[in-house]
Amino acid sequence: MALRTARADDLDALCALEQRCFSSDRLSRRSFRHWLRQNPCGLIVAEQEESGLLGYALVMLYNGTRLARLYSIAVDPSQRGKGLGEQLLDAAEHYAHRHRRLYLRLEVRKDNASAIRLYERRGYRLFGQTADYYEDHQDALRFQKRLHYRPDGGERLAVPWIRQSTDFSCGPACLMMARAALQGEPPSDSEELLLWREATTIFMTAGHGGCHPLGLALAARRRGLAAEVWCNQRGPLFLDSVRDAHKKRVMETVHHHFVEQAQAQAIPVHYAELGSERLDQALENGEVAMVLISTWRLDGRKAPHWVVVAGGDRECFYIHDPDPAEDQIPLDCQYIPIARDGFDKMARYGQSRLRTAVIVKAVDS
Repeated sequence: MALRTARADDLDALCALEQRCFSSDRLSRRSFRHWLRQNPCGLIVAEQEESGLLGYALVMLYNGTRLARLYSIAVDPSQRGKGLGEQLLDAAEHYAHRHRRLYLRLEVRKDNASAIRLYERRGYRLFGQTADYYEDHQDALRFQKRLHYRPDGGERLAVPWIRQSTDFSCGPACLMMARAALQGEPPSDSEELLLWREATTIFMTAGHGGCHPLGLALAARRRGLAAEVWCNQRGPLFLDSVRDAHKKRVMETVHHHFVEQAQAQAIPVHYAELGSERLDQALENGEVAMVLISTWRLDGRKAPHWVVVAGGDRECFYIHDPDPAEDQIPLDCQYIPIARDGFDKMARYGQSRLRTAVIVKAVDS
């Protein structure tokens, strides 16, 4: 049995193997063709000279993160019980490791006892469950394995993940996560938009305005949280790519209003870059840090985006991203491992390399 990277001429054999292995939730011919065109290609096949393809493992790599996902694994029915599944799992882990991923995640049917035993024996740990995941409405168990080293942890606060419901409300979704963690406040349908109205810059380069760090801090203060702001720039923010003079004047007006309100509320504003030491301290103290990033390293777009730093260790920060991509399920957006040096580069936006963050905590802490 030989393991190798799949080739374009494997397409027919892969589709036939899929038909033999699964009665539902099959990958389509179009999906296989898509993965065969990827570079790097995370589709690994098991081939026997006499019998052809007898198994495969498909690994997805998420851009800008240290996270990989075992999207699908299949073993021909004639080869089950012979250790081929474990060989393919080995190959999947090695592939993710070669591409500097720290975690490999996977889904498995809740009723697939033999696969669950294999994953647990190989060091995978259950971290979530998704109801009604498969076509026959069976639940999926979510497992992950750390591929490189043992985590240190250190964070004192479990931060729940909340999905943003609009294209422009990442900041409010992050503040709602912080409130849920610090105050036990469940999200409401109206809270997200109300927070956005309080914190918005009115305009951005196009479309709806994003959230200003001072606006988020003021909204947090109104809801009983202490807040501090870190920003490496003085003066109005997000003006780099704004061409319209009227939009600029509006954004400058909003900025100065936020500055005056923050001064009146005695909100600490540090005109400096937020360093990893302060993020580590926030995690240790049970505070929640909301950080503005550029999405370039995640999806190739240069958009400003708020995320929550939900954990950290010696090599990585772990973020909650409130905005899943089309090919992601919500659990893929929780505790995403970002190497510390990668996060430092990610947490800069625009030509001015804006770095800004809001750290909130319970008032009595």
